[in-house]
Amino acid sequence: MAEDWVVRQDADGKPVLRYLLDEREGRPWADLLEVLDESADAAGFIRAELPGWVVSGPPGLGQQLVADGARVLRHAHTFRRDLRADPPPADWAATPLREGLRAVPCDRAPEELYEAWRAAFPVEHVDHYPGEDAQVLAERLLPLLAGEVIGPVLPSSLLAVDTEDRVVAGLVLTDRDGRPWIADVFRHPERGYRGLGADLLRRAVGDAAARGLADMTLVVSEGNPARRLYESLSFLHQETSLTVVVPDAE
Repeated sequence: MAEDWVVRQDADGKPVLRYLLDEREGRPWADLLEVLDESADAAGFIRAELPGWVVSGPPGLGQQLVADGARVLRHAHTFRRDLRADPPPADWAATPLREGLRAVPCDRAPEELYEAWRAAFPVEHVDHYPGEDAQVLAERLLPLLAGEVIGPVLPSSLLAVDTEDRVVAGLVLTDRDGRPWIADVFRHPERGYRGLGADLLRRAVGDAAARGLADMTLVVSEGNPARRLYESLSFLHQETSLTVVVPDAE
């Protein structure tokens, strides 16, 4: 699906903002928001025109909105690897996993992934999703795997299972409006296998390149040590954004 930019104008018809319209947490979402008129009071315009919306844009703008009562959802960095200009080694698609593990397609029921996925993001993790297990499964993991959050799950996604056929790690690659987008990389920390995330990422990058995909994009939260892994595998920083919930209209 092609991206359709929405342009918002002021009372005089002058373009002030543009963004991609989506939905997040049940609210309209102005994603990848850009300020088109640097002389405008963009934060004031957003408060007046987009009350109650989720807005993802430049950190400076987000900080202005936070100062006016907005709630922070995520401070994150976008990374991208160009698979054509910087193709991975041919053997990456067959990267061996740790002893006792095997790679399988990411086509299992969400309940089979949930234990490892949930354990990968404990309370102290920057990407922890609060709530009871049933709620988190229904609101977060199930919609993601059903293609309802970002887009359809792509074939280069994979899971790592142990000798008991339990899911211990995984990588979920989705189609976000035609862009291969890594939605999640997770590993059950209590079952060991340090470095497994890197193995899965190499394998997915290699498989995606072999399938002819042009690139892969991901977002990593500020403070997540996984950023070093992505950088080590030639994912290059593209931009930084702050996602906030604009206060509702009074």
